[in-house]
Amino acid sequence: MAYKLNEMTLLESINGLKKGSITSVGLTKACFDQIDKYDSKIKAFLTLTKDSALVQASDADEEIKKHGEKSFENKPLLGIPYACKDNFNTYGIQTTAGSKILEGYIPPYESTVTSRIKSAGAVLLGKTNMDAFAHGSSTETSDYMKTTNPWNYNKVPGGSSGGSAAAVASDMCIFSIGSETAGSVRGPAAWCGVTGLKPTYGRVSRYGLIAMASSTDSPGPITKNTEDAAYILSVIAGSDPFDATTSHTPIENYLKKTYSYNLKGKKIGRPKSYFNIELEPEIRVAMENVFKVYEELGAQVIDMDLLDPKYSIAVYTILQRSEVSSNLARFDGIRYGNERTAFGFEAKKRMMLGAYTLSAGYYDQYYAKAQRVRTLIVEDFKKAFESVDLIIGPTMPCVALDFGANESSSMFGELMDVLLGPSSIAGLTSISVPAGTGNELPVGFQILGPMFAESAVLGAAHKFQGVTNFHKEKPNLI
Repeated sequence: MAYKLNEMTLLESINGLKKGSITSVGLTKACFDQIDKYDSKIKAFLTLTKDSALVQASDADEEIKKHGEKSFENKPLLGIPYACKDNFNTYGIQTTAGSKILEGYIPPYESTVTSRIKSAGAVLLGKTNMDAFAHGSSTETSDYMKTTNPWNYNKVPGGSSGGSAAAVASDMCIFSIGSETAGSVRGPAAWCGVTGLKPTYGRVSRYGLIAMASSTDSPGPITKNTEDAAYILSVIAGSDPFDATTSHTPIENYLKKTYSYNLKGKKIGRPKSYFNIELEPEIRVAMENVFKVYEELGAQVIDMDLLDPKYSIAVYTILQRSEVSSNLARFDGIRYGNERTAFGFEAKKRMMLGAYTLSAGYYDQYYAKAQRVRTLIVEDFKKAFESVDLIIGPTMPCVALDFGANESSSMFGELMDVLLGPSSIAGLTSISVPAGTGNELPVGFQILGPMFAESAVLGAAHKFQGVTNFHKEKPNLI
């Protein structure tokens, strides 16, 4: 084999396990070796579960040895080591959401996402760092440490799922799980040069995910390519009796649909408003190449109008702060967690703003108005998808920034996620895919689809990765 086990993709790993050419123990040890070698600089993990992971891997090998390929019929992720963002409750394993207020919290139950992955046979390596309570776009607001970007340790990885993206980019795991409220999967995926899928709101259960903004929170996979994302989505998607917001829309065979997707004759929208904002030159150059590739693949690129994404900043800020104010009220230091003085500055700031927008005399002026504009954004996308099949634009307005950039503006996160907020507010599905590099740092682009159009979004991304090698480029770890 030309490369190390931990550098394999998910589907390569599964194929190797089925053939018996590799073992889960070998795969898991290779990931831990990579963690031991580089995580002191990258700081992707908050908690490691090495002992239990090696036991799980050994059990997986025994099962494969006993039942062969049939083992994967009921356990499609059998023996695959993965990393999970630390805001998913994991039974018996500390879960902090990156906040000191939850330091020492051992959940008495499992989130639906991690439960489904566990039932599928995957091996949990550990929990990854994140902006505290997912409040941020750089993983600088974690109460524990700052995760670095594997491509340049002086740069941020994006957030809030920065630890999960950095772990995948540095081959510390085969795949990872993140969550997105308005860019927290796609943003770090773009800045770390990996693939990040945001499913439709309600496609994947939020049960056991420590809530940030309940009306937009969306768990999703971060992977080395699109095929892997499609495979994982089939495992974690579906309705859940513990989450009334999940949809009963049937789950598709996303991997099969990804392979069979045909771009010929498809109309791809190029939203003018997404290019009217301030973009780094490297982003514009990469996007020109992206549209050229899609035209060569048989798609028709159409210039189109969408509401200026700046409106989503105001809407998201009001709605997210309001929901944060409500959701973080449960951390009272009595039922669980430490005293409320343990909240970080960002959490306190967001709770105060949320309480203000929900207060008597201001509710109609701010919150109710934001909900009305949200409806306009939803309708704008619906109208857009009547004339195009998919919409493509940049993921981020720039490449990864230096540490301390979040201090330049109280609205840093919203400004960085300006191109991601609209689709999150509308509950749409989207994926961020590597599109090259600028200043030796990854550039990503996003593909947006209507609600529950995951197969189309994944298919279009897969076709791009089939004729480019950007997703195969790796950081030079030192």
